[in-house]
Amino acid sequence: MEYITDTLGGVLEGQAARQPDREFMVYPDRNLRFTYAEFDRRVNALAKGLLAIGLKKGDHLGIWATNVPDWLTLFFATAKIGVVAVTVNTAYRSHELEYLVKQSDIKALCLIDGFRDSDYVAMVNALVPELKSCQRGRLRSARFPRLENVIFIGPEKHRGMYNTQELLLLGAHTSDEELRRVTAHLTCHEVINMQYTSGTTGFPKGVMLTHHNILNNGFHIGERQKLTAIDRLCLTVPLFHCFGLVLGVMAVLTHGATIVALESFDPLLALASVQQERCTALYGVPTMFIAELNHPMFPMFDLSSLRTGIMAGSPCPMEIMRRVISDMKCRDITIAYGLTEGSPVMTQTSTDDPIEMRVATVGQRLPGIEVRIVNAETNAEVPPGTPGEVVCRGYNVMKGYYNMPEATAQAVDREGWLHSGDLGTMDAAGYFKITGRIKDVIIRGGENISPREIEEYLLRMEGIRDVQVVGVASPRFGEEVGAFVIRKDGATITEEDVRDFCRGAIANFKVPKYVFFVDGYPMTASGKIQKYKLREQSLALLKESGIEPA
Repeated sequence: MEYITDTLGGVLEGQAARQPDREFMVYPDRNLRFTYAEFDRRVNALAKGLLAIGLKKGDHLGIWATNVPDWLTLFFATAKIGVVAVTVNTAYRSHELEYLVKQSDIKALCLIDGFRDSDYVAMVNALVPELKSCQRGRLRSARFPRLENVIFIGPEKHRGMYNTQELLLLGAHTSDEELRRVTAHLTCHEVINMQYTSGTTGFPKGVMLTHHNILNNGFHIGERQKLTAIDRLCLTVPLFHCFGLVLGVMAVLTHGATIVALESFDPLLALASVQQERCTALYGVPTMFIAELNHPMFPMFDLSSLRTGIMAGSPCPMEIMRRVISDMKCRDITIAYGLTEGSPVMTQTSTDDPIEMRVATVGQRLPGIEVRIVNAETNAEVPPGTPGEVVCRGYNVMKGYYNMPEATAQAVDREGWLHSGDLGTMDAAGYFKITGRIKDVIIRGGENISPREIEEYLLRMEGIRDVQVVGVASPRFGEEVGAFVIRKDGATITEEDVRDFCRGAIANFKVPKYVFFVDGYPMTASGKIQKYKLREQSLALLKESGIEPA
């Protein structure tokens, strides 16, 4: 099998040379359009600006923003100079941001003004009070000794921060030769992106991905959809996730197609964008497709241009898949499965697959990736149809977790197999089904949530003696967060007290929707808490209370 061996910047430059006038990125709500050539020029200018403020190969730059146009400009600019782009979840609050900036050794943090009820500028000023009294580029933070620059994505000026306009101006005074000199020393096997993913062992881990990882994965994801340069993808999912960045941007880039982008998901704007831009592909997690299909104005839109797309991020309900095919006219919709550590996709259905395979399985392995079902205890491969753990090996496996060698060794064994923690089966024809999980990670509407992280935070609350967090089945989101709390003697805390303790400190999607007060937990003979029984118990408790899972 042939691999893409170029860097991210090299692939972009190649497309800009081959089809300079084809649109690369469109924001239909503001009629903002960049051709491949225009985008490449802007990337080069910003890359030179980053060099001018002292960023160099191997440094880490955080991007904390919704899908604003310059999110991708920054991402490609860092790739051109060998700086690692650290993607930051837009729902993070100060508690999570502080952890990520420290753990990832961020040297520069780029941010927008905020998202929904989160004021990013205020949060950063509270964590880095030195910004109020320092000159731009001369930050010395007591809390974050490696952080040297904060950059505002936009024209507004904030004390102690550069903005993108200033970086572009600095870039105009930096020579092209300097940029070429840096670019010439890059290779495709260097880490270019760190994405933070939640597991079962506490705070998120920084997954290190290379040019080679994400470009090749994106190419084959696009191949499964039969993408060509004439395709136009309506991208509604966040760029800070692999779904947006790899399944979306890398698939488009490697096929010379066009991204029709939304800053954040809105079902009406998504439907309008598909119609206005004659999009041929549409992406989303199941909840997004449900919101579009159920929007009262859905029948008004002409979606006949749609052909393909991807539904992924959480289990895809069969009925929703059928409605996307019939009502949205998206006859060649596909399902992809994987995890961030696998760049992320290891299996995907194809436009050629029979409809029953596209709605009932997660497809076959992608080229260049070995995928097996193994006995979770022995690691021995099991026969077709036998349940076991899904593992994969190939070009897509991450370089490792940043500064976490022990966690890396647990995820990737000595033979190079990445262990997903998911249970599944494979049939004789090589089609995979995901049937459950070994690990306790909660997946809510495409967001991976670590129960341990929430448990550790809640144990700080006065009145809580112990807490166990599990996923509660939800028809809308797949799972919601449920907390089983044992109160301290004499404590009178309520469900709302627990939620109030979380609000503003951890991301909203992690705040427990359900709080159950209990006297104890179901245990194994060896004293291990049986979380699967708590999941079963949660539904029974909701039923007793007359509450329908939402």
